[in-house]
Amino acid sequence: MGACDRPDALAQRWYPWTVSYALLLLPEFSLILLGYLISRHTALNRSVWAQVDALVYYLLFPTLLFHSIIKSPLDLGDASRLLSGGLLVVTSGVALSYSLPYLPWLGRHVQRREHAAAAQVAFRFNSFIGLALAERLGGAAGLLSIAVLIGFCVPLANVAAVWPMARGSERGFARELLRNPLIIATTSGLAANLLGLALPQWLEPTVARIGAASLALGLMAAGAGMQLQSLQRAKALGIALLSIRHLLLPLIALALAFGLQLSAAHAAILLTFAAVPTAASGYVLAAKMGYDGGYVGALITSSTLLGMASLALSLGILLPVYLA
Repeated sequence: MGACDRPDALAQRWYPWTVSYALLLLPEFSLILLGYLISRHTALNRSVWAQVDALVYYLLFPTLLFHSIIKSPLDLGDASRLLSGGLLVVTSGVALSYSLPYLPWLGRHVQRREHAAAAQVAFRFNSFIGLALAERLGGAAGLLSIAVLIGFCVPLANVAAVWPMARGSERGFARELLRNPLIIATTSGLAANLLGLALPQWLEPTVARIGAASLALGLMAAGAGMQLQSLQRAKALGIALLSIRHLLLPLIALALAFGLQLSAAHAAILLTFAAVPTAASGYVLAAKMGYDGGYVGALITSSTLLGMASLALSLGILLPVYLA
């Protein structure tokens, strides 16, 4: 038997086959595809999208991250075991991703610069797909629980994403962290949340609209910079990173749910968190730090497609195993 022999009504709402995973991810994939088509077949070519990259990276995404964290109060006492599970999922992804160049059967096929830019694909996560799933399947309680994970795991994932790229550039790691707008936004949002601060009510609509714009433009920019042929150049690395993101992390989440004895609802949230596609902002981060954004963008597209399968695995197979 799992930790939850008698799942409550909230847990029952997570029963897997009631969700259309493909429809949930279709908007994200459609925007990536739209950016790709516009960049290749209209006058809005890469020179235009380079400016969009800068706007998303320095203003739109940081605003969205800050707002996503500050608007939901965090109850650390109630969610301490869930939070531990989320941090361990991300840490496991970081460790597995960082280890790839040192594996004897894989390391010789991995270029260090490509790995530095793409390592983030294995452990970063699409917060907005996670939020959408939590709200649809768990209501207000699910949304609040996943907000705790986002608030603490986004800074950890962003630091881990920046480190290999900063190490491989001429700029120092500490300097990159202090100047990185995504890390500044997430850490300041978390601090403001814990201090009980909130945005003025008159400012909320403007900030919310900026966040909505960042989602659409960020995904379209990833599509515009996508170079699918790059996947052929570093196929082994791409397969390894996507396998970590969409197969190993859901299995690790299941083991952690058993080990931490999570409630049924929290187990469902952790399994969802471990299975969502990688963060769309990974393309922007790699491109602005001088790395191969096209390769990362292609991996993001692949991850968005694979997210349908990994969510079905987590909620359709692993969650029933936990509830059995």
